[in-house]
Amino acid sequence: MKVKLLSYTPEPEKLVATAAKLCYSSSDIESLRDGLTEDKISGFIDMLASIGHESVMEHVCFTFGVEGISRACSHQLVRHRIASYSQKSQRYVNENGFEFITPPSIEEIPEAKAEYDRVISEITDSYEKLVKLLTDKHTEEFTAQGLDEKTARSKASKLANEDARFLLPNACETKIVVTMNVRSLFNFFRHRCCNRAQWEIRAVANEMLRLCLEVAPHIFSHAGPSCVAEGKCPEGKMSCGKMKEVKEYFSAMKAK
Repeated sequence: MKVKLLSYTPEPEKLVATAAKLCYSSSDIESLRDGLTEDKISGFIDMLASIGHESVMEHVCFTFGVEGISRACSHQLVRHRIASYSQKSQRYVNENGFEFITPPSIEEIPEAKAEYDRVISEITDSYEKLVKLLTDKHTEEFTAQGLDEKTARSKASKLANEDARFLLPNACETKIVVTMNVRSLFNFFRHRCCNRAQWEIRAVANEMLRLCLEVAPHIFSHAGPSCVAEGKCPEGKMSCGKMKEVKEYFSAMKAK
């Protein structure tokens, strides 16, 4: 898994503080910005966090490139609706010899790993055979319509990928670009940095938070799973029971 911060709103913390200060002042915007020292910025952000005034956080966006995750993980990621996504297409990109993700629990059991690899190998072979069969069929159809061989095969391969992808497993590796505003990131981290989140998306979320902390430490000092961000676990009887350890983990991350 690889997560990279591709871009973000310039001076994110100053922008949030400016927007917040504007809500409580009749001064012009430039004057508000000029008076914002580092201490005032951090003070404003702490105040916003304490009263739950998160709307001003929506002015700041972060864009991440995520690689080496499974389709199972990306399906969870795109459920976060207030965001923008661009994902590698299995319709336009041929998946012959596709990369795949192996869960650690399977990796550590030799018999389970062997069975997993066997099934992936069978799917890979079947996918490649199906692509060829469909490509040949569609090529014949397009050439019969008067297209030259090269153009016919190009169009045919796209149609073949479109239907052959039905065979591909959730383990199939994917790449995705994600843009979220800070308010959406807070929500994302509350749910996906939680110990009860699935292991793969939790790893993605933790790395995204670490990258955000490097750029906007005051803002994201208030982020994390619910037990960190809100001081309590919403899971009730389904809690992981490790709130102390979770808080220590994110305290150490924020201290770096």
